[in-house]
Amino acid sequence: MTKPLHCPICKKPVALDSPEVPFCSERCRTIDLGKWASGDYKISSPILDPDLLEDLEHAQQQQNPTADLHNDFKPHSKWRN
Repeated sequence: MTKPLHCPICKKPVALDSPEVPFCSERCRTIDLGKWASGDYKISSPILDPDLLEDLEHAQQQQNPTADLHNDFKPHSKWRN
């Protein structure tokens, strides 16, 4: 048995075959869009997937294998003490 899906706006049950999924109606879909547009909803920090980060690092290393060798910060000469 699957858990019933509820509209995130009005909490009414939503049929999985509904064209408005995950919303129950076009009205609730529009309300949700308005909340995103007005800034009521926001993503406060990036979603960090460890597997995705590892894949990205691996891809970057393959594209530029010497990048790690020259990654040390070297301040400009006039900034040195």
